[in-house]
Amino acid sequence: MVKKVSIAVVGSGYVGLVAAVCFAELGHDVICVDNDEKKVEMLRNGGVPIHERFLPELLDRHRNKGIVFSTELGEATRKSEVIFIAVGTPQSDSGHADLSYVEAVVSEIARSIDSYKVIVEKSTVPVYTNEWVRRVMERHGVERGHFDVVSNPEFLREGTAVSDFLHPDRIVVGADSEASAALLGRIYAPITDGSYYEREAAVPGPLTPATPATILYTSAQSAEIIKHASNAFLAMKISFINSVANLCEAVNADVKEVAKGIGLDGRIGPKFLNPGVGYGGSCFPKDLAAFRWVAEQQGIDFKLLAEVEKINSVQKKNFFNKIRAALWTLRGKRIAILGLAFKGDTDDIRDSPALDIIKMLLHEGCVLVAHDPAATERAKEVFPESAQIRYVDDPYSAASNADALVILTDWQQFADLDLDRLNKALKFPIIIDGRNLYDPALMLEKNFTYVSVGRPAVYPSREWYANKRLP
Repeated sequence: MVKKVSIAVVGSGYVGLVAAVCFAELGHDVICVDNDEKKVEMLRNGGVPIHERFLPELLDRHRNKGIVFSTELGEATRKSEVIFIAVGTPQSDSGHADLSYVEAVVSEIARSIDSYKVIVEKSTVPVYTNEWVRRVMERHGVERGHFDVVSNPEFLREGTAVSDFLHPDRIVVGADSEASAALLGRIYAPITDGSYYEREAAVPGPLTPATPATILYTSAQSAEIIKHASNAFLAMKISFINSVANLCEAVNADVKEVAKGIGLDGRIGPKFLNPGVGYGGSCFPKDLAAFRWVAEQQGIDFKLLAEVEKINSVQKKNFFNKIRAALWTLRGKRIAILGLAFKGDTDDIRDSPALDIIKMLLHEGCVLVAHDPAATERAKEVFPESAQIRYVDDPYSAASNADALVILTDWQQFADLDLDRLNKALKFPIIIDGRNLYDPALMLEKNFTYVSVGRPAVYPSREWYANKRLP
């Protein structure tokens, strides 16, 4: 039986809301706090503000039972044993993480504390943030014996965040006291002892009662570095394979074959070896910059990270040049855009490479018709509908009478399109694929001009074009 822990989660964004709902799923009593009254009211009334698989079902299951939503941080602090801070840490102009939201939350906790509390950093923060949290608490008159600070970084992928939370690769707990470590151990016990996976309604995933989640206890500083170092390493893998893809194009090799050969090495593995238009989202760009800034503050010149950022920026320009090369001139060309989010299975457009490509195309005078299964409304806030860009509800409408189709997000729906129908919809059967969703041999068979990343382009025969022009 679950030993319930009373938990407050501060912030109802991608990390906070998923964490709050999953803690309730594990059997704990959760108060999710946000200062946005409209958002809290929407959550109370059954709304779901982000696109995440399993999230609507778990919200329906636990709303007003295991989880309640509030705007009162002080009250939530007094009612909870553990307070998880999951507010935004945006990138500042100088590259470091802006921790002003974290400081404001800690100050409010300090003013409201009335018994021993464990304060947990769930937001991605630079090393030594735990020490600053302690200092803020003490400056507000809270004695060190009345609280502990723990680092418990998240390793969630947008689109699969609920599954990642309940079936984690690892749980990292950076605690400097036995009491706080034990309390975090109680919270995660259902997935570390395997009992959660015995439930009939458990969220499916790779872990089982026989192979439960692993929990790693470290110092707070080590936990903080683990998060930033993990994201920096993954961003480096993406930039590496994108550089390899450019080499493959130069020598007429196939980067998918090369990536498979690399990934079969157990020391490397196949994940994050998919070339494309570059990484984006709310984590990699921000965390890479913050990690490099932290290193610089310690006198360490982390040149490798700067090069990773440079490669990612250049990759978007390289892909834009592929579009130009495929169409020769761009002004006035009607182009179908498939994908607005930074990756599939999410509606998040933050630092999306797709938006950078769209900005370049608009600057060149293209007319764009865009489709995304989830991110359209968010994209409209950046690029409102106009004579130069509009949005449609399905990919075939986007492709209708377009001079070319450009794929920018790896939605499975795009990989499953009816290629014969797509060919007929397009004015010219040209696809520039930034996510390598199709086999070039199949695209040649289907009579497409098909340009992808790190693989030779294919073109229909002259005979096919000649026959296509016949009445």
